[in-house]
Amino acid sequence: MDSQNSNLMCIICLDRFRIPVTIPCGHTFCQKCITTHWDTKSKADIGPHCPICNQAFESRPVLKRNVSLSVLTEAANSGGHPCRESLMRGEVARAMLLCDRHKKPLVYYCRQDRMSVCCECGISECEAHDKVLLEAERENQELLLERKSKEVGKLIEETQKRINDLAENISQAKVTLQQTSTWVSVKFESLIKVLAEKQEATQLFIDEQKEGAITEAEARLAELEENAQRLQESQDQIAGLHKLSDTELIKESMLVEVPRFKEIPIDVAPNLQDRLSGVTEILSRVSKLVSEDLERAVSTAVGQDKDGSPQDKRPIGAVVPSPAAPCHPAGKEGLSAYRCSLTFDPRTANGHLSLSQENRRAEHLTSGPRPVPAHEARFDHTWQVLCFQGFTHGRHYWELEVSKPWAYLGVTYEALPRKEKGKQCMVGMNELSWSLQLDEHQLNAWHNGRRETLTGHSQHRRIGMLLDYEAGTLTYYGDGQTRLHAFHCAFSHELFPACWIGEGVSITLCSA
Repeated sequence: MDSQNSNLMCIICLDRFRIPVTIPCGHTFCQKCITTHWDTKSKADIGPHCPICNQAFESRPVLKRNVSLSVLTEAANSGGHPCRESLMRGEVARAMLLCDRHKKPLVYYCRQDRMSVCCECGISECEAHDKVLLEAERENQELLLERKSKEVGKLIEETQKRINDLAENISQAKVTLQQTSTWVSVKFESLIKVLAEKQEATQLFIDEQKEGAITEAEARLAELEENAQRLQESQDQIAGLHKLSDTELIKESMLVEVPRFKEIPIDVAPNLQDRLSGVTEILSRVSKLVSEDLERAVSTAVGQDKDGSPQDKRPIGAVVPSPAAPCHPAGKEGLSAYRCSLTFDPRTANGHLSLSQENRRAEHLTSGPRPVPAHEARFDHTWQVLCFQGFTHGRHYWELEVSKPWAYLGVTYEALPRKEKGKQCMVGMNELSWSLQLDEHQLNAWHNGRRETLTGHSQHRRIGMLLDYEAGTLTYYGDGQTRLHAFHCAFSHELFPACWIGEGVSITLCSA
């Protein structure tokens, strides 16, 4: 027995193994002893080696427990060393993990009984049960805790992203709602006093919808933040379990539950524009009636001015007033106050179109399409090009010179289709765009595929366009500032000037 016990002795501490580990050369030591030995040597710049055979290792080996020697050591210890002796060795934490019945160290975990047991319990009561070393079960539970921690961490990350997305959507919704509110205010203010009561009622409805939508969204944001806090608390709880003893960690880890929450939507979509579509449509029609049809009717009734000039030749300030700001000064100088500089975007130009003059001139080549690099913004089958510049607010005026009347001039949202064949990609042929068609015999205004034929002279080499985003108007002017047509609508996205160019036609963006 003494000879056998000598094989259970650590050569460093000269005592029975405590957590025996075997290094690559085959010799076994206490885990703490060999670790302390190597730590001491490393301070003297001596690499890891075996204290017995002196075999050196390139890097410090990974220490793995010698299970067989662990069992033999525990069996030898159960026959002799009392708890007091273990305490004297400094193994305070291990000495306290004793079996309540046999007062021996807990070395196994019985998975069937879900409890830690000593060697004697493992033989007498849990012989047929599924047992593993206590440390092995701890490692297993720590792996499970790590997975739970990663899952909670992922949920935290996803929740934080949803919080950020919802907060951003709330900000965007506030901007959209403010734009709608401003547009409705401007429209109502452009009408006569008989509409004041309807304006007040509609504005009150918008405010209620805006407050309700934002309040409800902010409540969801607060709930998401509360969920994030609970997830963080769960993460902290899991982190705290690693400080517990083996038995307590195993017990407490089984009680850890990953928090689950109901799905919280992050969209802020009050659909105010959809709810007000009937009102905005009526307001657009009324605006057109008041600023155009009524103006012509009054002009017809009272006759022409002293110069014999038709009322249609009056400047925009008289034809389409915008009460939110001073009326535009008369004549070309008044429109020039809103003049902007535009250039064509070569990424959008169809292969039949050639750009020149620093992208201020676009010509439809009669020689056929030229090779152009593929681009998601390019019109593949439609003879069309957009401008680089886009508008989301304010008043903007620009002029285009057309070589001959075979073109569509207008504005469009960025979402205009680019790759399909047919008229659905043409400016004015869908709900995303508005255009004026220049033809040798007549002018046509197009929106959403619906045409309005205009009266009057159709031959115009120079076309001016005035966009008033807040007022929701797009007005066209011909040579000599002759007013040709005005669209009335509620703009909701960024608008880009657009040109469809017929074969052999060139269009130049005028600089002055």
